[in-house]
Amino acid sequence: MESKSFLETKSDAQAGQAAPAAPPQRPSALDQAGGTKGVIYSALPALAFVIAHNFLGLTASIVAAFAVAVAIGVARLVGGESVQPAIGGVFGVAVAAGVVWFTGSAKDYFLIGIWASLAGAILFLASVLVRWPLAGVIWNVATGKGNVWRADKRSRLYYDIATLALTAVFGARFAVQQYFYATDQVGSLGAAKIAMGFPLLALALLVVAWAARCSNKRLAAIGLLPAKGA
Repeated sequence: MESKSFLETKSDAQAGQAAPAAPPQRPSALDQAGGTKGVIYSALPALAFVIAHNFLGLTASIVAAFAVAVAIGVARLVGGESVQPAIGGVFGVAVAAGVVWFTGSAKDYFLIGIWASLAGAILFLASVLVRWPLAGVIWNVATGKGNVWRADKRSRLYYDIATLALTAVFGARFAVQQYFYATDQVGSLGAAKIAMGFPLLALALLVVAWAARCSNKRLAAIGLLPAKGA
């Protein structure tokens, strides 16, 4: 029998090697929120608060919201799921319930979220005005690309657009919920909080993903980032 050539032996050795593992995928915004169930869970305490307030009064609504938040945390723990979203939910409900308990007004359950939306809108808009759009800063820090994108005017424009989309989301949340707050519409406040929560934010995050893709393609084309497969 003829012995194998060097190239054939090398080819056989390479064939026997395991294929390189695919790089781990970065978790999406939905994954970080706890998945679809996490998004649903985040809406339940506010829903429980509104329903209980309509039928049982202020104290019962506080107890109901807090009980639902704790129950969600326990359910996730027992089910072996991440409890981070649940812990954040319990803390948020506890703070909101504390404000309601102090003021004695049911609509104040939503007060922190309303003003947080205004603060978010101002922060995102200001970042565009000072030429450091936060969508670009956060995305590129998270993906390890640093600040190279700021050297390209078109990339900054892409992230300006994405940051303005986030500004619009937070600004719309504030405008709508502040109107319902001012007119004492607790039920509408709860509905707005749920409808304008993750679903609306997801639309803005699609714009952020578009900006990142366009920026990366542009930076690779002009040599500021290595081309894919290089």
